[in-house]
Amino acid sequence: MQKNSKTSLRTVDIAYIGMFIALMAICSWISIPSTIPVTLQTLAVFVTVGLLGGKRGTTAVVAYVILGAVGMPVFAGFTGGIGILFGQSGGYIMGFILTALIMWGITDRFGRKPFVLGLSMVLGLLACYAFGTAWFFLIYMPGSGMGGLLTVLGWCVIPFLLPDLCKIAVALLLIQRLKHFVKL
Repeated sequence: MQKNSKTSLRTVDIAYIGMFIALMAICSWISIPSTIPVTLQTLAVFVTVGLLGGKRGTTAVVAYVILGAVGMPVFAGFTGGIGILFGQSGGYIMGFILTALIMWGITDRFGRKPFVLGLSMVLGLLACYAFGTAWFFLIYMPGSGMGGLLTVLGWCVIPFLLPDLCKIAVALLLIQRLKHFVKL
């Protein structure tokens, strides 16, 4: 009997991970085109790790990035493929993995109270910004004559600060409302 309960738990985990991969894909398709598209992906990453926990949530985020890398159209604009990851927004997409890992580390160490979750989201977002901005800067800016780091921050970070803080607030609200329905 115990063997079946372990199997069913794994099946439930896989089902939740798949469901949240789909959520991240759907949220990426809701986008406003720009240099770096404005999407709801970060909201989905926050909710995924916040509801599924560190291990399952990070697994879902990594699987999402891998699915996109192999060509599944899970990224903004119904795109996918390794070229997207090597493109202008690729650093931010790969930065979602850093966000998930940071959220996992912080919540594993300090618990899952709303303040801790919110702090883990902010720190994860900052890591995503740092990785994505460095990627964008190193790939596109040297020798382009288009300006320096402040120019990149103006294109890739500053316009996203307020929307991303709103996404954190919405994610915290959703997690508090939905955590009773996610049985892991």
